[in-house]
Amino acid sequence: MIKEILKKQEDRMQKSLDSLKKEFASLRAGRATPALLDKVMVDYYGTPTPVNQVAKVSVPEPRMIVIQPWEKTILHDIEKAIMKSDLGLNPNSDGTAIRLAIPQLTQERRQELVKTVNKKAEEAKVALRNIRRDGNDAVKKLEKSKEVPEDEAKKGQESMQKLVDKYIKLVDAARTAKEKEVMEV
Repeated sequence: MIKEILKKQEDRMQKSLDSLKKEFASLRAGRATPALLDKVMVDYYGTPTPVNQVAKVSVPEPRMIVIQPWEKTILHDIEKAIMKSDLGLNPNSDGTAIRLAIPQLTQERRQELVKTVNKKAEEAKVALRNIRRDGNDAVKKLEKSKEVPEDEAKKGQESMQKLVDKYIKLVDAARTAKEKEVMEV
């Protein structure tokens, strides 16, 4: 029973880590990446749709994203969606494709991004601790209802702590890597 609880909580922790990595991928670090456009939604026949589902998104050079819509009629909608987004990029359209030039980041902007990275990493750690609390509560519940002995419950809680420590290290590693990427000139 405790193994099932641990497995369930580890799955939740992995999802938190994956979510954090997705958040990091969508942060603009001065280098072009298709993931930058993941949160940009285009009004496609009345339905908000991610850009990568209505167009081919490619990165021909380190500071350039090219968006080629499947349908030419949606080109203007994609431009509007990019302008409305918080990316701060100006789309250039030639009638068939949109080019996004990624400007060099200023030192001030880099420091703001590092703060954002740290904030997101801290939120992920809080989520991990909440998952640990849920797991420990489940183990204590089993112990109270006499389904598992006290020493087994203690081992379960220790295993839960080791799991959290492992995932916190992974979050720190992801944070450090993203910080390094952001500060790279």
